[in-house]
Amino acid sequence: MSKLAEAKEQPATAKQAGPTSEGKRRSKLDLSTLGGLGLALLGILGGYALEHGRAGDLWGASAALIVLGGSIGATLVANPVGLVKRAARRASSLIFEYSDDSQETLDRMVNYAMRARKNGVVSLEQEAAEIQDPFLRKSMMLAVDGMDLHEIRASMELEMDAAERRLEEEAKVFEIAGGFAPTIGIIGAVLGLIIVMGELSDMNKVGKGIAAAFVATIYGVGSANLVFLPAALKIKLRGAAEREKREMMLEGVCGIVEGMNPKMLRGKLEAFTAGAPEKPEEPAVDPQRTAA
Repeated sequence: MSKLAEAKEQPATAKQAGPTSEGKRRSKLDLSTLGGLGLALLGILGGYALEHGRAGDLWGASAALIVLGGSIGATLVANPVGLVKRAARRASSLIFEYSDDSQETLDRMVNYAMRARKNGVVSLEQEAAEIQDPFLRKSMMLAVDGMDLHEIRASMELEMDAAERRLEEEAKVFEIAGGFAPTIGIIGAVLGLIIVMGELSDMNKVGKGIAAAFVATIYGVGSANLVFLPAALKIKLRGAAEREKREMMLEGVCGIVEGMNPKMLRGKLEAFTAGAPEKPEEPAVDPQRTAA
């Protein structure tokens, strides 16, 4: 049995991070998602209030039912149920973000390279099996198994392409919903106007009915441009960032297999962390001033 298969059969308790293995990525609330949505609502409702609009006029349970129900229903017609469920689970994760550990990953790859040059790639077998990131663990185990460099690259690039394709499909679900929502909102407005036409004898009801009818349009346009389309874009951006990180991992593993000098490997991988925050350096101390 290959070492990769053995690693997959290990119990979960055996995959705890060791002293030099990968640590858990810390998650926190994504302030750009929550703050951006809050700022958008504040700007829209604030401008409405400045024109002496009443907040109660923007509430319409029937309009919300028409827009949300119609948009979700149309999205289900256009996509498989399983894909819509996947997209919904992905959306629930958008309010959280993970800390950027690109620099830590780079340091870890360089450490692996140093040990592999000294003791051979096989010496990394136990530690590779304990890596928490599935992509890096699989890449390292393939290297430990002695797989050809080109086969490792082809296999892991195929996995990256598949993951990117899944994210594109999930983002497309929100793009489709964002396209349907404004049109469903117009349908809601038309339905409201049809009801108003039956109350032409009472002009007071006509005015209120027309105002209420357009609430559905607001819900449709608002949900598309504040929720659905931004969610699709954020999924794509996070997917691109994750692919870039995996490309760095793959280049690191290939460098280890090639026996690349650790310093050269660090210089190569630093191209992937050019925009990552750097650790603050301690200020240099002037020995003459210290002696004085």
